[in-house]
Amino acid sequence: MCTAVTYKTNDFYFGRTLDYDFSYGDEVTITPRNYPFKFLNMGTVKNHYAVIGMSYVVKDYPLYYDAVNEKGLGMAGLNFVGNADYKEFAEGRDNVSPFEFIPWILSQCSTVKEAKVLLKKINLINIPFSKDLPLAQLHWIIADSNEAVTVESVKDGIRIYNNPIGVLTNNPPFNEQMFQLNNYMHLSSKDPVNHFSDKLSLQVYSRGMGALGLPGDLSSQSRFVRAAFTKMNSVSGNSEGESVNQFFHILGAVEQQRGCCDVGDGKFEVTIYSSCCNGDKGIYYYKTYDNHRITAVNMHRENLEGVSLVRYPLIYGEDIKMQN
Repeated sequence: MCTAVTYKTNDFYFGRTLDYDFSYGDEVTITPRNYPFKFLNMGTVKNHYAVIGMSYVVKDYPLYYDAVNEKGLGMAGLNFVGNADYKEFAEGRDNVSPFEFIPWILSQCSTVKEAKVLLKKINLINIPFSKDLPLAQLHWIIADSNEAVTVESVKDGIRIYNNPIGVLTNNPPFNEQMFQLNNYMHLSSKDPVNHFSDKLSLQVYSRGMGALGLPGDLSSQSRFVRAAFTKMNSVSGNSEGESVNQFFHILGAVEQQRGCCDVGDGKFEVTIYSSCCNGDKGIYYYKTYDNHRITAVNMHRENLEGVSLVRYPLIYGEDIKMQN
């Protein structure tokens, strides 16, 4: 289970939590402009926008969980179990497997507007990367500094929703997630006003009571509401440090701690990593469950005209600074 968020100060930021009970061996991966993206049914794209993000690299192919291209367009895939439905090959469509979807969009599109043009022809097909890596059931958020959309492949076909809050979690489908926000319109960052009865002298006895009723559990719908409230009421300075710091605090509202989500056999779902990418500067920041220090990789410090992936394994192990 995961949560993706967008954020805007002077620059545009895009990131997510990845919550699961194990890691495949994630790496911050830069795909330079001349790395050949080979698609199952759509040929090979030899020259394209450079991409940075978190991926699992298999046979020198980056299976991206989330990524941003050099133009500032971001995209992430989140679990959508029970609702995702992929199709058979269809003539006249762009037949792309879900594991290729992020490269397909980010290699060619500089904005959400351009991505929408490609999405009109997309057909997400049920062909896995390999027999050992079955297709994950996903839906996606695509965002730039101006707008965001959610893309879902369901039984009825491709659904594309404008995403005005720039937040996505897992189930239910996005339109239902958004509808549920109607139940929380009374929440506020300010102190509440007594509407219970004018015959009672009810008083505020604590700070933060305007958010009474904000769900605190780890379910995807509750995380959606909590992330939306936190993000929409978030205030920070415009500097890089202030923006990145605040972004990770927003994601902190939906982090999962070991032991709170028991998936059986002694395993627990945790926030394996949290990410924040500055889409304007191409800097990918991340933290891991066992290392709270923010680590950064700048795509523009690499040779973006190259043909080979640039890979940075995640840094694990807590980094504690002793002051005495």
